[in-house]
Amino acid sequence: MAKEKEIVDMESRNLDMIEAEFMNVRQSTVRAVEGGHIELQQVAALSIDGERVEVTQGASVMTTGENVTLNQSVSLVTVGDTTNLSFSCSPLSISAGETVVDKSAIGVLAARDITCNNTTSLLMVAQNVRGNVTTLLDWRSALAIGAVAGGIFGLFTLFSKR
Repeated sequence: MAKEKEIVDMESRNLDMIEAEFMNVRQSTVRAVEGGHIELQQVAALSIDGERVEVTQGASVMTTGENVTLNQSVSLVTVGDTTNLSFSCSPLSISAGETVVDKSAIGVLAARDITCNNTTSLLMVAQNVRGNVTTLLDWRSALAIGAVAGGIFGLFTLFSKR
């Protein structure tokens, strides 16, 4: 376990928690990563939280930060002010500012501005979307599916009370 160091540089470790201002971790598994500038290569982590997060060929459950960059990585939930996804997969990605997505697969993506290049998604919610993207649902079809699902649920609830 590495904790409260200014700079952490390690490889091939199995750690519980890393907390440092600057860190570079390679080919390791970590339960939680917290810090300022985080660089991870081939790392599996449950949670990553930092100001600037760069993950290359990694996997995480939750990735949060001011500036998040995923390259050839998987993150179940990605939250950031500015998010860059390149050749990556994220079922849920939320960004307060801009998200740049390049040749990636996204489930639900919400951001103020989205720039895409050959990207696929289930649903995108944004003020501005630029680029080439294939989206399964737009906001109208998502609203229609929600209304139908709510009606069916209400109907089953009504019949189950009798």
